[in-house]
Order: sequence, then structure tokens, then C-alpha cells
Amino acid sequence: MADNKIRLIRVRSAKTGCKFQRQCLHAKKKLEDTWRRPRGLTSKQRRQYRAKGAHPQAGYNAPIAVRGMHPSGYFEVLAYNPSDLEGLDAATQAVRIAGGVGRKKRGEIQQKAIAAGLKVLNAKNLAPAVVEEEAEADE
Repeated sequence: MADNKIRLIRVRSAKTGCKFQRQCLHAKKKLEDTWRRPRGLTSKQRRQYRAKGAHPQAGYNAPIAVRGMHPSGYFEVLAYNPSDLEGLDAATQAVRIAGGVGRKKRGEIQQKAIAAGLKVLNAKNLAPAVVEEEAEADE
């Protein structure tokens, strides 16, 4: 089953070449690159002219077995504190530490996750930085 899952993840990532672009995105600098349905009466993109860009529709979605999965093959679980790691399955779930978590709590979460055998997707090296001046003073 693991080989089939890896194959499906590769199939999903190969489909990412088709990106749905908002109508007139190239013409207006302030528009965000997020899909919005074209609604104009004479809109070429709404009438699905091939050169005006594809619409999101059935057939572009990922296979159900790997939908919402990280490319590493795990489902992501967002952790804000060490208690969020309780009851997680190390075989199918991986931890992503929230961006607003500070250094001290991040260290606690990382240590608890490693002890539980969980993979941390955005792990950081939390060892104290060695100051070069101290190294020079020792010589």
C-alpha cells in the first residue's frame, strides 16, 4: 500500500502544472493571484475559450487516497502547545508547529514529538548559537 500511496502523491504533484488564474490578472497590478469566477456577460474566460485559461472543475482534484496529504506522505496536524500531540498516530500523521509559537514552547513541542516518534515538518535547530568572540577569547 505504501508504494501505491507514493505513486499517487507523485501523480498529484505532476498535475500542479495547471494553475487557475484570475481573469485580467496580468492587466491589474493590485489583483491577488487567487481564483475568482468570471462573471461578465461577454467574458471569454466564462465562455471557456481555450486560450483564456482553464476553470477549476471535476477531474483536476487529487486522488481521494492522498487528498490533503503532505508530499512526505503524512497528514499534517498543527500544534500550538505540547498537549496537542496527545493521541496522534506516528504512522500516518506529522506535526507542523504553528508560526506564532515561541522558542521555548517550540523546543518543548519538538522534544515531545521526537520522543513520541512523530515527524516534525518544520523543525528548527534550537541549540544555542556559538558566539565567535568567545571562541577567539579562548585562544
